[in-house]
Amino acid sequence: MVKEQDFGHDGPKGTYILDIKPKPKYLFEIIIDTLKRANKKYETTIPWYIMTSDENNEETIKFFENNNYFEYPKESVMFIIQGKLPIINKEGKLLLDENNMIKEASDGNGSTYRTLYKSGALTDMEKRGVEWVYICAVDNPLLQILEPLLVGATISQKNLAASKSIVKCDPFEKVGAFCKKNGKPSVIEYTELPKEEAIKTDKDGELIYGEAHIMCNLFNIEAIKKICTNKLPYHVAFKKIDYYENGKLIKPSKPNAYKFEAYIFDGFSLFENITIVRGKREESFAPTKNSTGVDSAQTAIELYNNYWFGKHI
Repeated sequence: MVKEQDFGHDGPKGTYILDIKPKPKYLFEIIIDTLKRANKKYETTIPWYIMTSDENNEETIKFFENNNYFEYPKESVMFIIQGKLPIINKEGKLLLDENNMIKEASDGNGSTYRTLYKSGALTDMEKRGVEWVYICAVDNPLLQILEPLLVGATISQKNLAASKSIVKCDPFEKVGAFCKKNGKPSVIEYTELPKEEAIKTDKDGELIYGEAHIMCNLFNIEAIKKICTNKLPYHVAFKKIDYYENGKLIKPSKPNAYKFEAYIFDGFSLFENITIVRGKREESFAPTKNSTGVDSAQTAIELYNNYWFGKHI
């Protein structure tokens, strides 16, 4: 839930409005609709833990307050702030921000586990009797949030972690792919998968790295406690990042600096097995990541409207 300049929205991503039927709604609001439906169906109130950043935490809280939490129980919503790491340039030197301080960036969705612990959210979950935690991204309006099949399959297989997948639309789709690493469940990010490996197929003609991770993850609370005690590896991303030099703002025209992120799926490797349930793209995945084209607001709106107002409804 960070500011996404490439996405074209200057603010917490959840405050972006999708022009869906029957009326436009914020991404946060769409998730609340999903939670409300689940609460009504199962006669409960699902607590919601929203991970923000230092940059947008205050803005996010103010947004919810100004919208009266969209009539969701305020006491069941908790905001937690993820960690940060310094950014360095190609020469390994630290970049500075407008206050002449070391420039930092959010340390990736892999910090979710540690943030849940440090923020007191895990303690809050235990007090509420929470046993299973669903961790997802705010930019997917087709999120199911509560998925009985995923929970049931995980319990049936006696696993403590699970994830929902879809089949990649092509070898180079910009999603991570499930795999085994050193015999343990893992995901390889699309930026780290060599092209010659991406196109490999099995004897049935299916892509070997064709099972996409779509950030729909389920963890038993004991699994989160276990991951919290372990350090996840950091991945490096080469990005175009603004910085200050001698008090002057520098806006590079091409990638200029390295940021470091932990990925949530690296927690899978701490278990012998995880449960993976394959879903349908048209029912599960409508990412809102780009300003135009693939995985844009336009495609997300179309997928959302087709799911909720299409002929199959």
